[in-house]
Amino acid sequence: MDFLCIQLIMNDDNPSSAAPERRPRKKSSSSSVGAEQQDVQKSWLDRLSQALLAEPKDREDLIQLLRDSEQRDILDGDAVAMIEGVLAVSEMQVRDVMIPRSQMVVVERDDSMVEFLPTIIESAHSRFPVIGDNRDEVIGILLAKDLLPFATACDFDGFNIRELLRPVLIIPESKRLNVLLKEFRASRNHMAIVVDEYGGVAGLVTIEDVLEQIVGEIEDEHDFDAEESNILDIGNGEYTVRALTPVEDFNEELTASFSDEEFDTIGGVVMGALGHLPKRDETLELEGFSFRVLRADNRRIHLLRARRIGPNEDAFEELLTDGC
Repeated sequence: MDFLCIQLIMNDDNPSSAAPERRPRKKSSSSSVGAEQQDVQKSWLDRLSQALLAEPKDREDLIQLLRDSEQRDILDGDAVAMIEGVLAVSEMQVRDVMIPRSQMVVVERDDSMVEFLPTIIESAHSRFPVIGDNRDEVIGILLAKDLLPFATACDFDGFNIRELLRPVLIIPESKRLNVLLKEFRASRNHMAIVVDEYGGVAGLVTIEDVLEQIVGEIEDEHDFDAEESNILDIGNGEYTVRALTPVEDFNEELTASFSDEEFDTIGGVVMGALGHLPKRDETLELEGFSFRVLRADNRRIHLLRARRIGPNEDAFEELLTDGC
């Protein structure tokens, strides 16, 4: 019995006889690769969600986010263009879109209706600044529709332009377009006269000019679709002409004789005669025709109004004076 106890004690003290220590098993290579793939996938999803959900830091990030949304078919192109236009309007000033003073179509205060009515008909505008002694003295705005009762009744003697004038909105050329748009809505005006820092008239701006910065070019009733002819007869001897109309086609349609040796299009002929890239409402008389620029940008002319001039140019005025 004593021998057995001694033997057990010796076995406990001998480290070689101790039970083998269990070591943790190493993971298999396949389990390790799977875990790494999960970590990579999780990291990639985190980065993607952060990129999509992060707030834009500036205007450029916002625009890029909008364009990415367009590429992913979340927003259509027209919506993105309009949003970009709204953002641009908040940074643009009136001087960027106004019609310059020299191109303003105005009515003089002391002119009779017979004298200024042909100008109103030719320009096809709906609103006209009325000036006093010079263009720096704008006394009001005349609406073309207010002339209809007098024109239809041939009551030119009872016409007094001062009774038809609407108040004029005066704004500085540094006013931002988004502020001007709010002012147009509040005052229910569609036209404003722009003045410079010295108080002189610098030009005019309409609500259409502001809206076009948001929605793009607004076509009027004289515009025509792409599948139609390049030349549209609008009556009274006037034509709306695409600037890209070949000179040969213009000559054939309107019995003109413009040369196509230097320019291939009628827009090129007009721009060459002017010597510069014209702006909207700029006019030119050339080889028996009067041209007015209806639409142009900083690269080329888009649309023209052509009218034949000659011995019968005053026929309308004679009709007004003799026919009523």
